[in-house]
Parts: sequence; C-alpha cells; structure tokens
Amino acid sequence: MTTREKILANVRKSQPPLVTAPDIFLWENRQQAEASTVLETFKTVAGNVGSKVISVESIADIKNHLNILPGTRILTSVPELFDVADDVAPYQNANPHQLENVELAILQAEFGVAENSALWVTEKQMGTRVLPFICQHLALVVNAGDIVADMHAAYQRTQGSDHSFATFIAGPSKTADIEQSLVLGAHGPRSLNIFVLTT
Repeated sequence: MTTREKILANVRKSQPPLVTAPDIFLWENRQQAEASTVLETFKTVAGNVGSKVISVESIADIKNHLNILPGTRILTSVPELFDVADDVAPYQNANPHQLENVELAILQAEFGVAENSALWVTEKQMGTRVLPFICQHLALVVNAGDIVADMHAAYQRTQGSDHSFATFIAGPSKTADIEQSLVLGAHGPRSLNIFVLTT
C-alpha cells in the first residue's frame, strides 16, 4: 500500500457518522412563531453592525430625513424620490468612473433578513451593479412586511428568481484588521441608513 493509499484509508476510517438533514419545516415554524419580534431583531442587529434604522410611514417621509447640501450628487432607483435626486435610469450599465462622485445612493431592497440585517438588492434595483459600492453613503428602503427571520427563509424567498447580479448588503463597509480597531467606510459606503416602511 502506498503512502497516498494509507492516508486515504485513514481518512475513510475517521469519517464522522452520517446524520439526517435538518427538517426545514422547523425553520418555517420558527419564522412564524417569531413574526412579532422579527422587526425588532432586524433593528437591533442592524444597529450592532453600524447601520441606522429609521421607521417611516411612506416613501415621501424619507425626504424629511435627508440632509441634502447644494451640489450633492444623489442617485436613486425609487421613482418617488426622483425630485430630490437624479434618476438612476441614465446610469444603467454606466462606466464606474461616471459614478465616482455620488454622495448618496437610495435604493429599494427586495427584502431584509432579521438574523444578520442583510438586505437583498438586485441589479434591477441598483440601476448599475457598482452603485451601492462606489457611493459615499448608501440608503436602502425595505417594507417591514418583507423582513424574514433568517437566511433559511431568505434562500427560500430567492428560490426560482433569475438575476444577472444580486447581493446581500449588511451595514456600511468595515474592517477591524488593523490593530483590531473597527473602521467604518473602509472600502465602500461610509454609512448605511435603512428606511423601514411600516405601512
């Protein structure tokens, strides 16, 4: 027996015992049981990772929370906010260099996940896939009813969807690699505001 065969034989002997896959219905039941606390969990986790969660009753209310300085470049894919920002449509598939001076991007998220405060954003909602990563500040809009309990429910929600690009976004960009000191806005948006539509 060669050394390679001995190693593989030892690996086969040391395999852990097989176990049955977890019952996915347990996760569905847990999500239903925790429906009343999902939003509060989402807000708490989002705050812990550096996001700011703002509850609003309508998209029009978002305008009251925007501090817009003259000359600030704002892009959005939310039609109700076109009057305070440039329409994102002209920037479909834009060269990233055309977006380097975007101060604020406001995008609609398809849904959120309470356990990690991640928000699912597709390329259709981004306008161009670089936008949520190249802007200085990012704001995402999500309906309270579209926040699920955990990633199991999130993957079920995305099942069957077909996008050329989509991503989960959780919090502003951050790193703690240097001296274990947390730095927000390390390689992307310096802040993330999440507007939760409660109605």
